[in-house]
Amino acid sequence: MWNHETQIRVRYGETDKMGYLYYGHYAEYLEVARVEMIRSIGLTYKDLEDIHKVIMPVMSMEVHYYRPAYYDDLLTVKTVLTELPIKDFKYEFEIFNEADELLTKAKVKLCFVDSMTMKRIHTPEFLIEAVQHFFHGQ
Repeated sequence: MWNHETQIRVRYGETDKMGYLYYGHYAEYLEVARVEMIRSIGLTYKDLEDIHKVIMPVMSMEVHYYRPAYYDDLLTVKTVLTELPIKDFKYEFEIFNEADELLTKAKVKLCFVDSMTMKRIHTPEFLIEAVQHFFHGQ
């Protein structure tokens, strides 16, 4: 299992008339957390796209909202990969506020596509090698 945490502060312009973080911004926060998780192992999405010619479109996203986040809240996005990504990346997320209250749970599934052919591919070997040590013993 691979775990990572990212902190994001809710900006004023991201809130709605009720003062809540607008629900559409949660997808952006999940993307930030995914990008930072990949960055934590020394890879960047930019390198995946520019050097390795791999893109990762989102295939599905499921979100459950339990409590609202508010302007200036410092949120912790906990990102988990429960299985080695052989064919797809299947991320699970939990978002907490500073009081450690669970605000949101989400699941996002991405696939790998060769940007030159625009055909779906399996997880690139270099990426499996970079993350496989998180999954030893499973």
